[in-house]
Amino acid sequence: MTLEDVLGPAGALARGLPGYEHRHDQLELARAVERALGERRYLVAEAGTGTGKTLAYLVPAALSGRKVIISTATKTLQEQIWQRDLPLLAERAGLEVEAAYLKGRANYYCLERGAKFAERPTFESRGEAALWPRIQEWARATLTGDRSEIDLPDQYGAWRELSASGETCLGKECQRHDECFVTLARARAAQADVVLVNHHLFFADLVLRTSRAGVEVLPPYDAVIFDEAHALSEVATDYFGLSVSSYRVDDLARDAVRAVADRPDLMRLVKDRTGELEKAGERFFAGVAARMGSSPSSKMRGRAPSYSPLAPGQPPPAAPALAPWRGARGAGPAARGDLKVALSDDLLGPLEPDQARLDGALEDVREVFADAEATALAAIGRRAAELRVELRAVTTLAEPSRVHFAEARGRGVFLRAVPVDVAEELVERLYRRVDTAVFTSATLAAGGRLDYFRREVGLAPEFDVDEAIFPGPFDYARQAALVVPDGLPEPASPAFTAAAAAAVRELVAVTGGRAFVLSTSMRGMNALREALADLPYQLLLQGERPKAKLLDAFREEPSVLFATQSFWEGVDVPGEALSLVVIDKLPFAPPTDPVLAARGQALAAEGRDAFSELSVPAAALALKQGFGRLIRTRRDRGLVAVLDRRLTTKGYGRAFLATLPPAPLLRSVEAARRWWAGA
Repeated sequence: MTLEDVLGPAGALARGLPGYEHRHDQLELARAVERALGERRYLVAEAGTGTGKTLAYLVPAALSGRKVIISTATKTLQEQIWQRDLPLLAERAGLEVEAAYLKGRANYYCLERGAKFAERPTFESRGEAALWPRIQEWARATLTGDRSEIDLPDQYGAWRELSASGETCLGKECQRHDECFVTLARARAAQADVVLVNHHLFFADLVLRTSRAGVEVLPPYDAVIFDEAHALSEVATDYFGLSVSSYRVDDLARDAVRAVADRPDLMRLVKDRTGELEKAGERFFAGVAARMGSSPSSKMRGRAPSYSPLAPGQPPPAAPALAPWRGARGAGPAARGDLKVALSDDLLGPLEPDQARLDGALEDVREVFADAEATALAAIGRRAAELRVELRAVTTLAEPSRVHFAEARGRGVFLRAVPVDVAEELVERLYRRVDTAVFTSATLAAGGRLDYFRREVGLAPEFDVDEAIFPGPFDYARQAALVVPDGLPEPASPAFTAAAAAAVRELVAVTGGRAFVLSTSMRGMNALREALADLPYQLLLQGERPKAKLLDAFREEPSVLFATQSFWEGVDVPGEALSLVVIDKLPFAPPTDPVLAARGQALAAEGRDAFSELSVPAAALALKQGFGRLIRTRRDRGLVAVLDRRLTTKGYGRAFLATLPPAPLLRSVEAARRWWAGA
């Protein structure tokens, strides 16, 4: 069987799939992937929406005879491949792919932890408790232990006690190891020719392989295909760094008490030590949260993004003052949106006594379990020791190759240290080990070139890399128009929100609702929603319901959905239900981002223009992702409106326009109305 036998004009899919349209770019991309796999090469390929890129790499991967890892960024794409694309190849093309779907440990039910939890079940609410009988019934019947089989709320707290957490796993010493769902999933992956994972699991494995001899999560593989490769740099940055959080301290204290539930001789001592650990952790992380809000440059948050290289050692702008933090599990910084602030001596210095107390509490917990013979107890001691070492590492600011910062996310506070240049890490950890890799996405090329992406992931010019850009089958000149209304205030102007709301009101009247209104901040989203509360359509707001339920409601009747950048990718609403995408501002990364600031400094130190080489291409690709929500099929048509005048008044706006699909540019709502009437 060949590529043409499956994907060609007279191939199996063309013959066996009603309504199938042969796509020239799909076959060409498949040939490029086949070459990379066959000749052990690297390939970077942008494939526009509608190209059919998943089949374009699945078919050559299946025919290659090599062990291939396919890694994606989003759950949506993973499930599409597993539930739709692989069965399609088997049923319509006769191409049976020996495949396995491997997820992170937290997705699997742990038989051992589940049995112990059942002895003393505790829940955060009556609603959680009501689901417990259904979980028990499912656990007795499931063959995979995969949480996705059972419809649990995203924030179901008891799952933390039931999942196959790596920190609590006993490994081969567990009495249930042979029937463990993680063990069985890995066994299936070891036998498969194609293994489907996500970027997080791939890099978790890569870090283990390259830092702990003999420890690995994925089976040995010959080649890797990264879909949604635009997300690689961010995920790699996370995994090549260190992170200490209030959650980890809380979890260690809780697990320590549970580990001695059947040891009355230790229970009192452990409760004393973990009680002190919880108090020390809460005091320290509350102090970090309070210091984050008192940074001298906190007034920068909320302004329109700008960029200016920072002097070496100067912290990037931070965020506004936060209300006193109420602890790791309580209301806190998340209520005001995620926040990052560079760590500095000024921030950490006043907290030295609190950090010393936390350090001592961790050592006290470690000592309790230091001589334990039982595996479960010894694991608690190791975790305490590791947490202590990592806390010291993330708060030691002497390493210039790393960015140290504090982050308020969800209900927790995180201290992190990540590489300034993840490219070097990728070269050492991945490219020197794997001779075949494919990187593909609908958004890799900025201004028609792949240089920015290659630089971000360490594929320097000296690497012999195949490149390809496939625009996709859509006729953007006919199907879409880009609207940038003249006369709007600068995004930093106090008058911007009112003017933007007025423009949105006029635009949604053109399309009869059926619109996404995407903001670059939670504040902007809420302000527009409040200003447009009287629109005569169903109004939906990110966060009011789970994402899937919001999209279901959006599809059911003419609606206006207000959201932030979480809806800029991984969202697919084909047809008339989505006819308008409004983007309030150019999506520059916040100037408060410590990683962006450090990378900007590194480029500036080399005499390069960090704004044009880093900030602009990153924002242009993000805008391209937002644009990509609109046209999903050849029959779709609609408008993308950007309410940021800088797109047409600033010189760098040309770089954005050169990155977007070639749709006609309209400069007024009236022009958009005429285009819509004649489209």
